[in-house]
Amino acid sequence: MQRVLEVPALPAAALDAAGAFMAFYLEAARRLIAAPETGALAILMHPAPHDHADWRRALARDLAREAAPTRVNVVAGRPGEARETVLRFLADAPGVTGQYLVCHDDEDAGSATPPA
Repeated sequence: MQRVLEVPALPAAALDAAGAFMAFYLEAARRLIAAPETGALAILMHPAPHDHADWRRALARDLAREAAPTRVNVVAGRPGEARETVLRFLADAPGVTGQYLVCHDDEDAGSATPPA
């Protein structure tokens, strides 16, 4: 079964956000992973600027290695259809682990007008 850890908003600065996650949410993630019914963990985070990508990728990669064979992925996005689609995919994707996935809703796609 895939479990979900939803992380509230973290600090805006990347280093501060990484520190806050490690201080306040890492042990909660490890407890969920250790539960016998957990086959996968999706860690949900709010969208963040590009400078957060490295620590989030490292978190996904390193926690997945530590947790194997339990799968661990980090998903960033606002609540909505895009995020739910990614969660459904991950729940049924036994080979996907250690990934940082960023969800983009239609409104995130920008205001470019398609060619006529």
